[in-house]
Amino acid sequence: MIPDSFIQDLLARIDIVELVDTYVPLKKSGANYAACCPFHNEKSPSFTVSPSKQFYHCFGCGAHGTAISFVMEYQGLGFVEAIKELAGKAGMQVPERHGGSLSDEKPGQTRTLIEIMARAAQYYKEQLKASPRAVDYCKRRGLSGEVAARFGIGYAPDGRQNLKAVFADYNAADLELAGLVKQNDEGYRYDRFRDRLMIPIINPKGDTIAFGGRIIDQGEPKYLNSPETPLFEKGREVFGLPQARQALRETNTAVVTEGYMDVIALAQNGVGNAVATLGTATTTTHVSKLLRQVDRIVFCFDGDNAGRKAAWRALENALEVLADNKRLGFIFLPQDEDPDSFIRSHGRASFETLIKEAMPLSDFLLRELGQRCDLTTSEGKAQLIYEAKPLLLKLPTPLLRLQLVKRLAEASGFVQSEVERLCELKSYIPAAPARARRTAPSLTRNLLRIVLHQPHLAAALPLELLPDNGERAALVRLHDLVSANHEVSTYAGLREQLRGLPEESQIEQAASELLGDAFDEGEAEREFRDTLARLHEGGEKRDFAKLQAKAQQFGVSGLSAEEKTAYLDFLGRLGKHGQTQD
Repeated sequence: MIPDSFIQDLLARIDIVELVDTYVPLKKSGANYAACCPFHNEKSPSFTVSPSKQFYHCFGCGAHGTAISFVMEYQGLGFVEAIKELAGKAGMQVPERHGGSLSDEKPGQTRTLIEIMARAAQYYKEQLKASPRAVDYCKRRGLSGEVAARFGIGYAPDGRQNLKAVFADYNAADLELAGLVKQNDEGYRYDRFRDRLMIPIINPKGDTIAFGGRIIDQGEPKYLNSPETPLFEKGREVFGLPQARQALRETNTAVVTEGYMDVIALAQNGVGNAVATLGTATTTTHVSKLLRQVDRIVFCFDGDNAGRKAAWRALENALEVLADNKRLGFIFLPQDEDPDSFIRSHGRASFETLIKEAMPLSDFLLRELGQRCDLTTSEGKAQLIYEAKPLLLKLPTPLLRLQLVKRLAEASGFVQSEVERLCELKSYIPAAPARARRTAPSLTRNLLRIVLHQPHLAAALPLELLPDNGERAALVRLHDLVSANHEVSTYAGLREQLRGLPEESQIEQAASELLGDAFDEGEAEREFRDTLARLHEGGEKRDFAKLQAKAQQFGVSGLSAEEKTAYLDFLGRLGKHGQTQD
């Protein structure tokens, strides 16, 4: 949706070495730079950044991409967010999208929406001060003015169109796009939030991107969140993260609750490292974002069946982003208690004891699986391994996986090696992966290597000569991309054209093999021409082999006039050069 030309200009302006070094200290390693990978746990550096080719590759976990990919993965941002983040660093203005749908951005729209949300947040804060009823509600919840100010708490008065006092053009499309107003089938427009305590949802830059509204006294729904908008994607956002940063650094632990009022109540009572998901199950992105801040996450859920189900979903979504130096724990509160009520009833010390003694991931996993199976029967023990298999396969942490395998073996009566075999874990046993061994490249493999060095050459590929082998689809894709967009001049630029395409991983792998290569454009073009000549020669030989087989079966008279001419011509050339091979 963002013009390709802008993406190419942005990648040309951003130096990936400088960018990555601001997050992960890099050390010179030959022509490249190296570090321990920020995307998985390792002791020896296998994360390599190429200044000449402007991409990174980890030989351990396979992480690979451009400056855009790095910002997306490291900060947990979407593609468009990452583009805007990098454009801000480079002092560039992102060309806005045009179109008729609400999801299409118009010129300056993002900035406009942020300004709209800021004005709304300020209005709600002013209304809180002016409403004795709302202030009384905050006092009854035990919230001080300091905490209310820290979280920017406000109040949306009762009434259908209060925001008319803030926005002169109440019918502006951007108000609906920001999620502040709704419109019924008759075209009547009204405020989304009415008679609610308003909690701004803040992004890492400090911008208000959405609101959570808590009903005062009675009413349904009790909690109402902003809809997803161009600013707000609930599966990516973590409530309270900006306010919790200092406490997260001090404790190295994040406490994840189910609601923003829990976060605020915990902060009011001295537990500042709490955050919350926003009306959705804990996602892999939520966990990944938090594990970049801390080494331990403790999920705090109600002790009822719904709480256990929510905890299990969190566990499933967290497994694939765990590392052996990262830990997850689970707190299950007593019946009819939530973090807000518990800390007010029992105090900070008791809650911090719960955090300290939280059930480890391994215990929770094995407890839940054990409750699903009757371990007094052979069938139940077999089911235990069956249920555990997909979870173990998700887990990238060899040490924790080994411990789980041992405990599963004890619980099921299988020996450890049988559990590993039944769960197909052998692929995880090898030690730290080494760089892929080089083999003598085929002609098409060599073409792929050259084209990734010099993408403009892809447009000159003779597709009719490419044999139907493993590299053909990748070469055809590169030919089509470069032919359609002549502005692509580097692998980094080309890589951004490949997102989501079937050939993406194959081309990534080929590119990773280039990290030690270095040759200039002239050399690349000479090798390209030589390889095409050999490919053409090989094509002629294949054609001759087919004609020869036909001639041997049916005789020369069995060839058509055109085939006979080609056959005799090739025989003449073979004789001239003294060649005897097929």
